[in-house]
Amino acid sequence: MNESLPDEIADLEQLEELLSRPTQGVIDRWESTPGDVLVLGAGGKMGPSLTRMLRRATQDTGSSRRIIAVSRFSDQSLPEQLHGWDIETISGDLLDENFIASLPDAPNVIFMTGAKFGTSGDASRTWAMNVWLPSVVCQRFPNSRIGAFSTGNVYPLVPVDSGGSVETDDVNPVGEYGMSALGRERMFEFFSRRNQSPTLIARLNYAVEMRYGVLVDLARQVLQQHPPELTMGYANVIWQGDANALFLEAMAEAESPATVLNIAGPTIFSTHQVCKKFADAFGQTWTPGGEAQPTALLNNGSLAHQKYGEPTVSLETLIQWTADWLKRDLPTHSKPTHFEVRNGKF
Repeated sequence: MNESLPDEIADLEQLEELLSRPTQGVIDRWESTPGDVLVLGAGGKMGPSLTRMLRRATQDTGSSRRIIAVSRFSDQSLPEQLHGWDIETISGDLLDENFIASLPDAPNVIFMTGAKFGTSGDASRTWAMNVWLPSVVCQRFPNSRIGAFSTGNVYPLVPVDSGGSVETDDVNPVGEYGMSALGRERMFEFFSRRNQSPTLIARLNYAVEMRYGVLVDLARQVLQQHPPELTMGYANVIWQGDANALFLEAMAEAESPATVLNIAGPTIFSTHQVCKKFADAFGQTWTPGGEAQPTALLNNGSLAHQKYGEPTVSLETLIQWTADWLKRDLPTHSKPTHFEVRNGKF
């Protein structure tokens, strides 16, 4: 699965193929990790490509394991697409305990669900999704290997020249979303110890692809000639396909007590400079708005890179792909990330 990367991504079909292309590491590690896989919250932005990557990796090894995607599936076309990739689907509300009880047993459970946006208006639902639900899942699957997505928002804003937060740094989330995300981690840690279940907690910050992410947000601001107030003047991003691969490799090696791993890109970049690159690509002028602050929400993903290899797609390639995609007016999710928020209110 080491095909060379294209200069541009032609269409959605090629995008989906690239996002779900397994690395040799994913193939090798899941060959020795037996059992069916239940993916909770698989209908989100990363779920379809992650489940397809896992299916492709196990097909390469001749495995007959079941990959089961669980979600409300608000996009009614998604189950059909997943079925076409030989992925089973189960539709239902994960906040319904009876529904969770009805799910099939699986030796491997991936937890992708969570709530972020709307926290300021409905904080109780965020806490239910991010803290209560993990405890219910862990009690339903006490003997399973669990891989759980978390977020870099459990860390505080750090100096730009620090290199970003590492896994051993103290957590100090800003705002209720970040606090509830830390609560989610604590539930997985507690039940990993109590049940002796191998558990990975992956702090992701930030996955991008052509339809969604920090780079799409910045490029759109340039295209629309609306200079953002970029006081969050620095960020690091990772190609979603690389994030999928790092997560799956690490989950296959999960241990008890739970282990924490940052999943992030290797390059901390200036959002002002990236906007300038997009302006050049679009043949436009651009004037920055706001003054970049000396701190930002930055993850240091070097531990994951040392263990499982550097991300395959560079920041420069991501900028090139994103500019080309938007210039051709190809589909996006139209869902801003709000990465620029500094007060933790989402």
